[in-house]
Amino acid sequence: MNLTKEQEQKILTNKVIDIALRLAFIFLITALCFQIIKPFIIMVVWGIIIAVAIFPLYNKLSLALGGRFKLAAILYTLFALSLLIGPSIMITGSLVETTSTLAKGFHEGTLTVPPPAQSVNEWPLVGDEVYALWSQASNNLEETLKQNRTQVKELGEAFISAVAGVSGGILQFIVSIIISGVFLANNKSTYAVTIKIVSRLRDKDQGLHYTNLAVATIRSVAQGVLGVALIQAILGGAGMYVMDIPGWGLWTVFILILAVAQLPPLLILLPAIVYVFSVADTTPAIIFSIWSIIVSMSDGLLKPLLLGRGIDTPTLVILLGAIGGMIWFGILGLFVGAIALALGYEHFMAWLDTDTQQA
Repeated sequence: MNLTKEQEQKILTNKVIDIALRLAFIFLITALCFQIIKPFIIMVVWGIIIAVAIFPLYNKLSLALGGRFKLAAILYTLFALSLLIGPSIMITGSLVETTSTLAKGFHEGTLTVPPPAQSVNEWPLVGDEVYALWSQASNNLEETLKQNRTQVKELGEAFISAVAGVSGGILQFIVSIIISGVFLANNKSTYAVTIKIVSRLRDKDQGLHYTNLAVATIRSVAQGVLGVALIQAILGGAGMYVMDIPGWGLWTVFILILAVAQLPPLLILLPAIVYVFSVADTTPAIIFSIWSIIVSMSDGLLKPLLLGRGIDTPTLVILLGAIGGMIWFGILGLFVGAIALALGYEHFMAWLDTDTQQA
């Protein structure tokens, strides 16, 4: 059947309109779905990361229970929540107790600051200023606070913001742990769907390879970065708890944040050492100092043992991806950056191999 030029143009126009309407509809549905799920994206992503990282232990638990996967997921979820909520209550209790003690002491006029040791005056650069301010606070705390009202207000606002941020983060992780339990209970179907999604972007074999690479990278970062940071925070917090340092719970959280950011926990532990030397005997203060240094340097031993295990991608690539990702996206970027750089490295090496073979 021969069509005139006008008829062909009309058919083409109708097809273009039809395609445009379909694309607009798909875009509208996609945008609507994104807006609906947007408040839950971070929690779902963390749920995926936790599920992937914990799966080897979960698998052993489910086998020990005779293949009862859902029961294993429930037990894991309850255990993980207890591990999160228990220390959180302790840390919160420490913050409340410290705040209440400070407020009560200031209101009753019984709050005192111990005088600084003479060695404080010998600190480089800031020794004189710190010694003078510390001495003034120990002699007349109320007047010192009045003279530094602006700084005290800013410090208080930062403290409240930090506590609120920690509380919000804990609530998010509670939801994420529950989501990870759901993923673990349905791990086979979840894994199969993930492979299908990735295979739509690449061929089937590459989809399986990239999925397994992402899984191994998540576990490597969880062990080598978050695992080491958690160990350092627990050890540092335990030392401060034993030495009865005020607000030890909050300082423990700061140690965890610094360790995740690949910064030395000594940035928090050093002021704690100074405080211990000013209020405690020399022997326990020296022991605490040695303990703090060991805690701060422990990542040099632990990272090579834990980071990069189970994958062929060089450890340096994983570490750079984790650090760079965290700079861009925060703590979630530890995993996003490591996975992205690992996949990019695999693509680059595959391109090099292909180019060599063709030559």
